[in-house]
Amino acid sequence: MTLRTATLCCLALGSLWICAAQQSAPEAENDALNAALADAGASPADFTRALENHLAKYPQTAKRAELERALVRSAIEAKDDRRILLYGEHVLDREPGDPQILDKVTRLLLAGDSREAAERALRYARRYAEQLTALRDSSQPPPGRLGKAQWREEVDRGVARALTLEARATANLGKMDDALALAERGYAEFPTAEGAREIGRCLDKLGRLDEAIPHLADAFTIADSRNTDTDRARDRGRVGDLYRKVHGSEKGLGDLILESYDRTTALVATRRLQAQQNDPNAQAATILDYTLSGLRGEKLALASFKGKTVILDFWATWCGPCRAQHPLIEEVKQRFRRPDVVFLSVNTDEERDQVEPFLKEQDWKEPVYFEDGLARMLRITAIPATIVLDRHGEVASRMNGFSAERFVGQLTGRIEETLRN
Repeated sequence: MTLRTATLCCLALGSLWICAAQQSAPEAENDALNAALADAGASPADFTRALENHLAKYPQTAKRAELERALVRSAIEAKDDRRILLYGEHVLDREPGDPQILDKVTRLLLAGDSREAAERALRYARRYAEQLTALRDSSQPPPGRLGKAQWREEVDRGVARALTLEARATANLGKMDDALALAERGYAEFPTAEGAREIGRCLDKLGRLDEAIPHLADAFTIADSRNTDTDRARDRGRVGDLYRKVHGSEKGLGDLILESYDRTTALVATRRLQAQQNDPNAQAATILDYTLSGLRGEKLALASFKGKTVILDFWATWCGPCRAQHPLIEEVKQRFRRPDVVFLSVNTDEERDQVEPFLKEQDWKEPVYFEDGLARMLRITAIPATIVLDRHGEVASRMNGFSAERFVGQLTGRIEETLRN
């Protein structure tokens, strides 16, 4: 779900989640808030105004935490820096805060020269880095959103971003050697234009201009989708200024930039290769490119089923309808006991260690494989979901949920149709 979608959902369902959050609030306050949210409709500006008016009218409300969390989300969506900082710090004072709020608030605090703001930014940046490092060390990617390698890349990027912000805050406090070490750590976590730029900035402030130049060139040349044309133009200008300052002209600068391009291209390629080795689905572009892992780590390449009809049953241990659908899948399976039809049970649980005990408890006998990013490729947003692939590995049919009375007949018909084509 995008942030915009989440915000609109908050607008539409605001009265529901707010009432549920604090049922003990006075009835008059609940009624006033529900009425204000209803009047706000789908307008983010009106939504913000309604919540701020409510906080002004009920300054001691027990709902303050929920309301301020909603306000900072709305402010991020609207790119309202003043409210991001105002409500973001209120939220962070009460709770750890999620990475997005930590990132936005830290950056805004670092936009000025205040020492006090830099100290607050440093505190938030450290919390940001700690949260993401713990997430990376302890979690599997959420099923159906990103593949393992893509999820790891996003978290690594986040850790690098947090360390870079920590370096900037430390530099603003005048501790340049410490700042340089943090910036270098961030770049080692994940090489980005922002990270290279921060190393160059630290070296520049330390008076080590000749060492700063290659890092600023790296910021200019590195393949980084988050580096804007404006950023690159600024980096090009800065590396040119420093090079002329050190060498008296730009003679030789072109060669230095080409060397930087070769260096950063090789660095990005090496990282991509490492990701592919750790996750066979890192570069998967089609369904048949995927390799699924079994309960004990065995691998199943979907390419091995090219030329066959494949039925993918996406389910989870916590899904009641999935249990109800299982015997119906088994009934269809008995109708197609032939080598050119394959049924695959694909689990989407985030807590994988719960799957094997569940299978034993339910006495499910068939092999089970984890989705390993395939759910994201197929845009599975609800389960149970049954996907029929044709002999070319393309989606021939998609069934979201099921009707107990019609499921067997529907799935049978769709498989037969695929076999005829």
